Amino acid sequence: MKKLSLSGCGTALVTPFRNGEVDYAAFSRLLDRQVEAGIHFLVPLGTTGETPCLDEEERIRILELSKEKCAGRPVIVGGGTNSLTQTVKSMKVLEPYGPDAFLIVVPYYNKPTQDGIYEYFKAVADSTDKPIVMYNVPSRTGANMTAETALRLAEIENIVAVKEASGNYAQISEIIGHAPEGFAVLSGNDDETLSLMATGAAGIVSVASNIAPRMMVELAEAMLANDIVKARGLHHRLMPLFRNCFIESNPVPVKAGLAAMGLLEEEFRLPLVPGIRKTYDIMRRTVEDLGLI
Repeated sequence: MKKLSLSGCGTALVTPFRNGEVDYAAFSRLLDRQVEAGIHFLVPLGTTGETPCLDEEERIRILELSKEKCAGRPVIVGGGTNSLTQTVKSMKVLEPYGPDAFLIVVPYYNKPTQDGIYEYFKAVADSTDKPIVMYNVPSRTGANMTAETALRLAEIENIVAVKEASGNYAQISEIIGHAPEGFAVLSGNDDETLSLMATGAAGIVSVASNIAPRMMVELAEAMLANDIVKARGLHHRLMPLFRNCFIESNPVPVKAGLAAMGLLEEEFRLPLVPGIRKTYDIMRRTVEDLGLI
């Protein structure tokens, strides 16, 4: 059996900034809000967290806070780069601070072959005793991990899950249908939560749950309980949020929404900048319509 079982809704956490520094007080409040909403697991230091723009000390402190606040929930920490050496180095830096697993993205920019992707993840898994969650997001990496490659990797003991954000339903369905026991498929796109969980996915790594954690938890739990009527209603209610969180590059819209709710400053590190005024207005209306402000 695999070493870690993941299901339900996990939040791909944003990283708040204030005056150029990580706003740890705001991050702590965001974590409290997630736990109070009943979130099933936490995912700091991913793409949504602007991790490439964080230094080593900041990444360690964010992980420490996540572990302090998680109330026993799994903390899946981003550690992937497009270099095996740098990925392993990043993992070794973070391992002493207690991550429950590492989220490792398909190497970006390099555009590896399927054999290259397989050998990369195998080497990553061999470098640690921690569970590995693979992350396939070809729109940001430039390379898609096929179902065949994902299923080959799923046979490795400490590769426990894949976060699938390819948007390719047939591909993801094939992984779900042929995955070994204990291997979880997690949706990487909020708007595919219902359809993929109906097909057998174990849950969602969510951006929208930064803004609406309780509703996303309810959606995932409804699907796990086969309550399709409740899940369908939540899906349709949340669809404007799912859509609007990506009207600009993630995490620009979600931070605009959180800023409208008074939960953080609408601040980024270059090369990201605050969204255009229209983005802020759309996100404010979206959270208002959900009754969150």
